[in-house]
Amino acid sequence: MSKNRDDSPLPRFQQPRYGVDAPAFPATLGAVGAACCLAAGRWRSGRSATVTAGTVLLASTGIYLHTTLHGKLRIWRRELDQAGLKGDEQLLDLGCGRGAVLIEAARRLPTGHAVGVDLWSGKDQSGNRPEVTLANAAAAGVADRVEVRTADMTALPFADGSFDVVTSALAIHNIPSSEARYRAVDEAMRVLRPGGRLIVADFWPMARKYAAHIGQGTLRGLGPGYWYGGPWLGVTLLHAVKGR
Repeated sequence: MSKNRDDSPLPRFQQPRYGVDAPAFPATLGAVGAACCLAAGRWRSGRSATVTAGTVLLASTGIYLHTTLHGKLRIWRRELDQAGLKGDEQLLDLGCGRGAVLIEAARRLPTGHAVGVDLWSGKDQSGNRPEVTLANAAAAGVADRVEVRTADMTALPFADGSFDVVTSALAIHNIPSSEARYRAVDEAMRVLRPGGRLIVADFWPMARKYAAHIGQGTLRGLGPGYWYGGPWLGVTLLHAVKGR
């Protein structure tokens, strides 16, 4: 059985398991929606509005769960297929979590290498631990080309120009201050080689700000498959190329 850096046995999965993004959010959304629907049966006044509110909240919960469990995975598979990877790239995934993007990228790098960095917050993703990411890589058959590191996106432990591609999925916005978020984007650009590509998916206001900060890049909405409850929490893809 594979081991982690502490030499303790890794979990063993038949298939990768990527967990739920920000698990407290859909749990709260669903609980409030259910409570509204139950309360409507007891109240006469405002019953219609309460039922409507409960229905909207439950529908939003369903959309959220579809995105985090299925939609984002399909979209990242499509985006990585369209990225034109040669297969020998050095790739860095910022805020890799349990490896959804990291592992899909590694599948496309038979002679390359994929490194994921994270601070492993369970608040941002359920069951977020490096040994789970490594177990997912083993289940996907790419453990030989995947590495995980505990590292802060705002101070990456890599030399300038270390990577051909830097990816990130719904991670940079978790950094509390705008100054630190921009520092993470700057770090991503620093570790890219000239001509390397930055591919970041984040909520649309954030993605716009990242593009404005670096003064370049194309922005494209990723559609309903990447809605966290509805279009008000839709995700945009930023694609930028580092100048030579």
